Amino acid sequence: MGKGKGHIQYGVILGLMILLFSACQQQLPKADVQLDRLPQLFPDYVELTIPENIAPLNFQLQEDYDQFIACFFVEKELLFSVHSNSGKIELGMKQWKQLTAKSKGREYAVEILAQKDGPWVRFQRFENRVVADRIDSYLVYRLIEPGFETWKSMGIYQRCLEDFEESHIITNEVNHGGCVNCHSFRMNDPDKLLFHMRGPGGGTVFWQGQQLSKVETKTAETLSSAVYPTWHPSGDFVAFSVNKIVQSFHALPDKQVEVLDTLSDLVLYDTRNQAISQPAQLATAGLLETFPTWAPDGKTLFYCAAKALPPDQYDEIRYDLYQVAFDLESRQFGQPELVVNASDSGKSISFPRVSPDGRYLVYCQSDYGNFSIWHRESDLMLLDLVTHEISCPELNSSQAESYHSWSSTGRWMVFSSRRQDGLYTRSYIAYFDAAGKFHKPFLLPFKDPLFSQKFTKAFNVPELVKSKVQLDPRSFERIRNQTAVPASFFQAHTFTTNP
Repeated sequence: MGKGKGHIQYGVILGLMILLFSACQQQLPKADVQLDRLPQLFPDYVELTIPENIAPLNFQLQEDYDQFIACFFVEKELLFSVHSNSGKIELGMKQWKQLTAKSKGREYAVEILAQKDGPWVRFQRFENRVVADRIDSYLVYRLIEPGFETWKSMGIYQRCLEDFEESHIITNEVNHGGCVNCHSFRMNDPDKLLFHMRGPGGGTVFWQGQQLSKVETKTAETLSSAVYPTWHPSGDFVAFSVNKIVQSFHALPDKQVEVLDTLSDLVLYDTRNQAISQPAQLATAGLLETFPTWAPDGKTLFYCAAKALPPDQYDEIRYDLYQVAFDLESRQFGQPELVVNASDSGKSISFPRVSPDGRYLVYCQSDYGNFSIWHRESDLMLLDLVTHEISCPELNSSQAESYHSWSSTGRWMVFSSRRQDGLYTRSYIAYFDAAGKFHKPFLLPFKDPLFSQKFTKAFNVPELVKSKVQLDPRSFERIRNQTAVPASFFQAHTFTTNP
């Protein structure tokens, strides 16, 4: 009995000590000076709209002080504070989940206190809004040196957006050091994936139905092996471009590499029968067709096309946006229709991507050509497919914005940008609300907020997927030395009226 009382007394004392410690943790120094400005943060995680399931937004305070305290509020309640002598604010996962859960559907506020050889100062408070619209939980990208013209190691990786876990899907170690590129998913589905393996033992690798296969997509009738892919929503077809690509290198400081097509067409690949067809209207002589993308209902294929010019006139090649109807049952295409005439205004279009509801299309716009990552002036443009209004959303910077993809819900977009330093491509995320407006983009979060300033590879072709790609990298050992199955070719036909 006495022993029981002792346990009770000890428990009460321990509980009181924990409460007292927690209260001390929340006790903040008095800030005698109120600064009339926001603190400088890297990354810029100020006044954002974020999903409830994003990883912690850790940041580095870029201010000349010796001590910092970051205070996190929901309405007037101080949830917790983080003390730092270096200015690095890293949040524990438990703290972060508490913060996002309490502020879902509203804002949380951050207040920074700082001190150096004198009184504590307080910066202006800022707020971030947490929305219930969840982002797809995984992001897939290729990591490669930023120059592209030379590299040693590369791979396709997946990152959980709800924490900081990263794993590789494939590296070029299993491809004898060759290139792996152009990964693509069917409507954010991690179980339908393809990518290209170039070099010895190469081919286009398909991951579908928990099975791996490798196909040689070059036929005697087509220009090249398959290049830029887009899955039909049914999963039964993939539209590819076939391209003769050349690279040239500038001596100008603000222009480094020029990538252009001398020839390009579109083809349709049948995933069930491993067969390729080439519609005549999408392989027009004198026209460069490329960058196909399906509408979510699968009835329309959008793509870019330009008048072919000699390579020495590379800065006069400008692409417009086209669409063509598609009949799934007959596998036939209609006649192409011009959607956006950018060339007449001295602009060029690349990488069109349609929102999951079919209402909007985002594309890259640059001064010429189609490889927008090397064009500093490249911006993302928003096309309303109902009103045909084109706008320049608040996603852009003074550096190149390029490859982009929608989340499965259409409420989020991830895109590539070189805004940080003009050299390395990094992934940014932006909310797209129900009114058709993009919100301020934010850098993909890392546990170390300065990671992107130290990492020396580019994040290439970011694609959002609903869950983890359950593909064991060791599976590639089985197929890497296998000969790719050659795709057969059949002649496509054209229907003359809309299906």
